[in-house]
Amino acid sequence: MNKFVVKGFIMAILAAIFWGFSGTFGQFLFQVRGVSVEWMITVRMLVSGILLLLYAALFQKEDLLTIFRPKKDSIALFTFAIFGMVSVQYTYFAAIQHSNAGTATVLQYSGPVMIAIFLAVKYRKLPAVRTLLAILMATLGTLLLVTHGNFGELAISKAALFFGLASAVALAVYTLQPLRLLHTYKSSLVIGWAMLIGGFLFSFVHAPWEADGQWDIFAVLSAVFIIVFGTLIAFTLYMASVKSIGGQMTSLLASAEPLAATLLSVYWLQTSFKLLDWIGSLCIISTVFLLSTGGSRSRVPSGLPTKQPLRMRDLVFLRSRRMKRK
Repeated sequence: MNKFVVKGFIMAILAAIFWGFSGTFGQFLFQVRGVSVEWMITVRMLVSGILLLLYAALFQKEDLLTIFRPKKDSIALFTFAIFGMVSVQYTYFAAIQHSNAGTATVLQYSGPVMIAIFLAVKYRKLPAVRTLLAILMATLGTLLLVTHGNFGELAISKAALFFGLASAVALAVYTLQPLRLLHTYKSSLVIGWAMLIGGFLFSFVHAPWEADGQWDIFAVLSAVFIIVFGTLIAFTLYMASVKSIGGQMTSLLASAEPLAATLLSVYWLQTSFKLLDWIGSLCIISTVFLLSTGGSRSRVPSGLPTKQPLRMRDLVFLRSRRMKRK
């Protein structure tokens, strides 16, 4: 294995760790310091959007306004900002607030399964055996995670379950809706503008200058980590890894995100994570490997907004998404 490939592996894993840790730092801010989810996502989207656009302009030499010139692209961008970016940000962090970073991240990882189901229904084609197995594993994992094996009673709050599953649906929308934009423009440009627009609109829900909660050096550093390391640096590392080792391998390595979020949450915040939680998480995360390996290359059915043939796994794991989380 040459140094270029090793570097790609390291960058993908670091991106996953930064995304996972940002969820745990969010849990610390929400549950320990009393910071509101609304304030955090407003500030994160505004600052991260500006940083990503600066990155696109200074390092990628992109024309920042080019995406607004075609009317249909402007409409698609605003649609993505509202129904993709804002929804995935809010539901994910709300799930963390009502449960913990590990549970929220794992539940969101059932999103690719929902994408596979949606595509099968949309194109009226039965899912492949791997996809059916992934659906079964995701269902079993979710049941174990939210009930601890006692199927008549929830082990997490109804709010946590609602926002966790809503974040998976939001992730599916986030992944599918901007496909045409992502094949036309740099992902940094699309994600940067979507974050900035989303942050501006969400400012009417919670103004960024009205910070709440208890602030000390640890709270400030947590917020900085979420915005800088959990967004810009993770994004840069991930995209560099894609160039080094390809999108499929990078997606698989990025699946270390739930593990990073859970381990830090358990050992730092003393979050309870029992054996059935680990088994349920393993079931859900295994769907990533089932959906991203195997299968032959085939053209995407007509109507899918892309110029090039894609494998199902390429579509399901078009991972510009983790300007989320995560």
